[in-house]
Amino acid sequence: MRLASDMDYKVVFAALETVCGDIISVMGGPSDLPYGAVAQRLVTCMKQIQEHGRALEPVVRCFTAIFHHYDFDAQTPGNGYRTLVKVLQSCLLHIVHKGRYIASNYNSAFFRADHNASEMEAYCSALCQLRALMHLAQRLVNDNDYAQLYSLQEGDLSRRFVQEYSSMHKACFYGRCLGFQYSPALRPFLQTVVISMVSYGETYGKQQSSLGMAALSLLTSGKYVMDPELRGAEFERITQNLDMQFWKSFWNLTESGLLTGFSRIASSPVQMNITLTLPPVTLRLPLASDPSLTATVSPPIAHWGPGPVNMRLISYELRDGQESEELLTFSRTDPPPITASQLPWVQKQPRSPWLLIHFHGGGFVAQTSKSHENYLRTWSKELNVPILSVDYSLSPEAPFPRALEECFYAYCWALNNCHLLGSTAERVCLAGDSAGGNLCITVSMKAISNGIRVPDGIMAAYPATLLTTDASPSRLLTLIDPLLPLGVLTKCLNAYAGADCQSVQPAVGSGSLSSLGRDTAVLLSDLTQGASNWIQSFLDPARNTSGGGRSQSLSLRRTQSHEIRRPSSHTSTANSTDHLYYPPGFEPLRSECLAFVRPTSCPIIRNPFVSPLLAPNNLLRGLPPVHIVASALDALLDDSVMFAKKLKDMGQPVSLTVVEDLPHGFLSLSQLAKETEVASEICVEQMRKIFQQQSPTPALRKRPKMEETFQSTNPSG
Repeated sequence: MRLASDMDYKVVFAALETVCGDIISVMGGPSDLPYGAVAQRLVTCMKQIQEHGRALEPVVRCFTAIFHHYDFDAQTPGNGYRTLVKVLQSCLLHIVHKGRYIASNYNSAFFRADHNASEMEAYCSALCQLRALMHLAQRLVNDNDYAQLYSLQEGDLSRRFVQEYSSMHKACFYGRCLGFQYSPALRPFLQTVVISMVSYGETYGKQQSSLGMAALSLLTSGKYVMDPELRGAEFERITQNLDMQFWKSFWNLTESGLLTGFSRIASSPVQMNITLTLPPVTLRLPLASDPSLTATVSPPIAHWGPGPVNMRLISYELRDGQESEELLTFSRTDPPPITASQLPWVQKQPRSPWLLIHFHGGGFVAQTSKSHENYLRTWSKELNVPILSVDYSLSPEAPFPRALEECFYAYCWALNNCHLLGSTAERVCLAGDSAGGNLCITVSMKAISNGIRVPDGIMAAYPATLLTTDASPSRLLTLIDPLLPLGVLTKCLNAYAGADCQSVQPAVGSGSLSSLGRDTAVLLSDLTQGASNWIQSFLDPARNTSGGGRSQSLSLRRTQSHEIRRPSSHTSTANSTDHLYYPPGFEPLRSECLAFVRPTSCPIIRNPFVSPLLAPNNLLRGLPPVHIVASALDALLDDSVMFAKKLKDMGQPVSLTVVEDLPHGFLSLSQLAKETEVASEICVEQMRKIFQQQSPTPALRKRPKMEETFQSTNPSG
């Protein structure tokens, strides 16, 4: 993060004060402008913005004085407090930019007064809600231990954070202000995703054929393009009301033939891309401490007994073993893959000394390796390594520990059968994003616990390391994040923990489009225009059971301001039973569409193999080098920072990279913008370091050469 100097925020607040004064002077004084009520709207709006700005400047000053205490190290600036200040600055810069345009062009014949007033009102609402988040962040500073981003203890601070989130207005962040915090190159794509969601959500559950539902979605999408306020309100309703089945049916579009075909055209071609199914047989692996002894690894058995494990093998070049009859006996590709004997012009390469094992993201509830092929193909080419991606069973049908058992079994099978995968496995790297990053860590923990070989390194992109609703500054971003609302996040976490599981059956066809007709898939694929590949990780909204229209009655009472203070070595608990604090006279906007967020109270959530951030040191000691690549604008940023700090404090080898201006799930966007391409390259560089290192190294306290954060781009209105 680069907003560390006092001068930065002082300049922004001074510019805000000036532009507010200019518009109030022009629109509020006597003039012959024909704007009437619109001028009064602008004056009222600018006065509100001016008030918010004056109240926020001292709050930002306090944060800039202390947020370095929460960084991983001095060379890696990044934590949720920095992010909140950065997001606030982005909002202010948009207001300043728009305000300067209004002040310079108000008397132009082409000036659209009503449009510009609506734009400014939308950002005024967003600024009001961001102000509320800054006050909530003040409370976190006071209530958490010194330099700690999470409390990590059972308490009611997180419960009250959930309560506050449930009633706060969020629609303003999904309309005219949609994606203002992200890289400008990604905003049009994000708008496409949101419009696709709300169009499909409007027809979801209606008594129509799948073809009719898709056609209606196409017909209704236009109004959400023309009316941003309607789009924002509808998106808020969807994320707070519709159930997991809606999201699963929508996400299935990422695996439709049209989208995956486009992905394969846009990504690197590969000579090997086959799916495999492993039968549930017991494995024996040598002990790491004494290879003359072996450890027994049973097949996955949780919930419904032994079952197969599905995987995908991707290789840029055809290598020895990959065309063998033995490997083809595991293949479930239809039609069977073409062998080297059928392609005599393809030159077969020797086995690679490297092997990459990948666990995909999707919040433990969605996606398969097919959804992640676009960047896996690129990785296989750039690293020249075979990749084995595991299609583990998904929640809620297959809650913990089924996915972990399957991923660990696949890892063990790969070690025993690397010769079939085109590798000698001299160096093995685990890689995963989001939920997959969690599984990389926990699979390695299981390898340590079982006494077998651990991988040579882990590359975890924006991993989920704490699967609770504990409040942190970065998790406050769930109020404004179109991809990771808190209600959606908790729904996925509870599904993985089994809290939402009525009856458990084997997950069948999790990546298919069986619930949608073929025509529906084609029509909706046209609608989303490739947008669905972005929708990764932790999207499964909670059902609303509270009803709407009661926002004022649910408003938390105002109390006296709780001032921020510098971090101290003890925790303040004096007000632990009070309501969340806002300054006198200030209250955030409340929603008429209330969210129902079920807290993550299931004891399984705190199992160290579910939430590795809570693991005791003895379970983490012995992990291989862990390279974490996080995003500053990700609600899970603090998961990465705290886990990296925990490993560093233990003396474990770890590095952390924080990239700027990108959302959770940026790997699936690697072909859309220069920033996402560079972020993907950073992930590749971290894996290359794992493969090329000669021996285990001490804790990596310095950032690698490629670990550079992106510079913020001044947003344009």
